[in-house]
Amino acid sequence: MRQRVVASATGPFQHAPYPLARTLVHRGDPGLFGPGSVSWTVIGDTSTFAGGIRALLVQAAHPEVVAGVADHSRYREDPLGRLSRTSAYVTATTYGAIPEVERAVDLVRRAHRAVVGTSHRGRAYTADTAEFAAWVHNALTDSFLATYQTYAPTPLAERDADRFVEEQTRVGRLLGADPLPTTARELRLWLATHPHASPSPGMTEALSFLESPPLTTGVRAGYQVLYQAAVSTIPARLRSVLGVSPRPVARRAGRAAVGFLRWALGASPSWHLALVRTGAPVPQGLFRQPLPLDRIEQRAS
Repeated sequence: MRQRVVASATGPFQHAPYPLARTLVHRGDPGLFGPGSVSWTVIGDTSTFAGGIRALLVQAAHPEVVAGVADHSRYREDPLGRLSRTSAYVTATTYGAIPEVERAVDLVRRAHRAVVGTSHRGRAYTADTAEFAAWVHNALTDSFLATYQTYAPTPLAERDADRFVEEQTRVGRLLGADPLPTTARELRLWLATHPHASPSPGMTEALSFLESPPLTTGVRAGYQVLYQAAVSTIPARLRSVLGVSPRPVARRAGRAAVGFLRWALGASPSWHLALVRTGAPVPQGLFRQPLPLDRIEQRAS
């Protein structure tokens, strides 16, 4: 059963090259965060399955950001490719050695240069504008934190939640994002009260896709539980902008689903690989999947 769950849960994310394929070449390199960081703990947990959905929903509430996605992204034609590339970026910036982090950020920044246009309300956008990069980055940080605090076995203490936000500003600065709140409360308020969040045609299209993406029947059922779990953690004002509301048992079902994934998958194998690269102790019982060495060997060959 565990093997079937692992295959179903991880399969949609394997439509792009594995970003840490050469990470063991960089022995001892801690990357942006390193062992003992809050970022390795939060992003290594299965609550990120709900966090990723939440981030896409929140990002869609900004008219210019979602216009850039609608006008320039191929997410409708290649949804699993887009999902895999986003996952690869998060994996590389979180667990990669510094050269792998720099490569991932460079790929994003080069792709963003071509994302230029005008939103439905006549406002020009470019994806590498500091405020738009901040909306995307801050939504991702806040979403991973919110779903971890809701669905992890033990929520972070306030000081550790603030540490996570501060750690993530290191990625934001590499992307040229500004502003970058440095505490969990500041980040939450910045997003929830942002003056530019409003409905748009691009938002409507993105929500329609996120509510019912092209997944197999078995995967779709689990996705719907995670989707509702994600919606339940979005601040009320942004839920109003998006026009979404959670079902009454969304959080209870979300805890069960994330807990089941945690039982089946354990923590991220990329976290495990990063610990090996840095020579740090590997906690017993935290990881259930094998090291992704087969994917490294495939890439090398």
